[in-house]
Amino acid sequence: MTTTAPPRTDPRPRGPDTHDAPKAGRRPAPAGRFWLAWVGLDTVVALAVRIATVIGRPNRSPGGDPFSYHFGANLLAEGLGFIDPWLYYGHNLHLHYQSAEYPPLFMGLLAISSLVGFKSFFAHRIWSCVIGAAGVPIAAYLGRDVMGGARQGRRVGVLVGLMVALYPNIWMSNEQLMSETIDPLVVGLVLLAAYRFWRRPRLWNAVAFGVALGVAALGRDELSLLTLMALPLMLGARAIPWRARWGRLGLAAAAFCLVVGPWVGFNLARFDKPVFISTGLGNTLASADCATTFSGSKAGYWSLGCALSAPHYQYQDASVTSAQAETYAMRFIRAHESSLPRVIFDREGRTFAYWNPTLQIRQDASVETRPFHWAEVGLYSYYALLVLSIPAVIELRRRRIPIYPLLFVLADVAISVAITLGQTRYRSPFELCLALTGAIGLELTGAFLWNHRPGRPRPAAPDPI
Repeated sequence: MTTTAPPRTDPRPRGPDTHDAPKAGRRPAPAGRFWLAWVGLDTVVALAVRIATVIGRPNRSPGGDPFSYHFGANLLAEGLGFIDPWLYYGHNLHLHYQSAEYPPLFMGLLAISSLVGFKSFFAHRIWSCVIGAAGVPIAAYLGRDVMGGARQGRRVGVLVGLMVALYPNIWMSNEQLMSETIDPLVVGLVLLAAYRFWRRPRLWNAVAFGVALGVAALGRDELSLLTLMALPLMLGARAIPWRARWGRLGLAAAAFCLVVGPWVGFNLARFDKPVFISTGLGNTLASADCATTFSGSKAGYWSLGCALSAPHYQYQDASVTSAQAETYAMRFIRAHESSLPRVIFDREGRTFAYWNPTLQIRQDASVETRPFHWAEVGLYSYYALLVLSIPAVIELRRRRIPIYPLLFVLADVAISVAITLGQTRYRSPFELCLALTGAIGLELTGAFLWNHRPGRPRPAAPDPI
């Protein structure tokens, strides 16, 4: 006598991810392999776009920050260390004055090109494009991990990579040889490590998060503020007891210190005044806090004339010069405290494109030689990403996926701009967050339109009881 076996109960939760589970008796589809191929295509597109911008402007000459990065990298490759390239190459003086005007990461990456013989400004711009394109796979992994790694997550990852590849506000800094080139890479690493720790609060994920924070700080000194993200991330890990949470916070702090410690110790040993990441704050404040930048068409911006009017003495220790410039700027700020709230509003408006954005991108084109028409495309793309981010944030909240890591990046930019000055490229760390939420919003919009397309068969209504 044969008996019919009772139906098996599948213990797996039914949700949007269960369609990815392989069926019994069938080999799983190589979804990961196909996904990596799409991410590789995104990276190739990113590299092609960036190199095309260099080839389109082959005769660009170094000036301002790119001069320092280009020649500083060559000096570093020649074994001369981190010295002031303006005093070494200017008028062929060959003076060896220690410099920490900029954090070391971007210059160190450019020095790799110099070490293998590619020392020209054109070669450094090409290498900068390679560095910029390296942020695409990081962004793709971030998008996939945020959305859970299933089919929808893979689609979002590919879309994030494509947006980082094509978004002008990200790639314009690459061909200019600006340090914003590394923002998608270092900010992406921080966010990727943060979300991986949130999902799995393991020891190694805590260490990876601390290392990512250290790398980001060595890339852009204002990104040091992202270290505050560790508090809600690790102390809010409810899956582990409080003692383990504090232990992981300590591990992350130790990893951060191990990464930035050698550079900080090097600076403390070679300058007269304490220097941690860079000496750039004093000169930045002097260029942004003067009568020219507190009113008129340059309100909230910066002025070279203001920077040059600050007291400085040639051939003196860089830390002393920075301290003098900072004192000069703070004296002006204290004398004009009543105007400061309005100026901060103008700075934020320049950066986040709510204060005369056309004027801002024209000044970017004039002062920083950013291509104006591509800057216009970047401006409209920025607005589009803001709109797409609305359903993305709603969906993340619905799924109880934290958005505070993205808000920390936004706060980092807003605080840095409020202290210093406003311009489009200072928004660069937050552009990756916009690409992420914009990709999520685009995927949600596409899925909605597909599910409500004309002619789509509707599910049959249930029989009345």
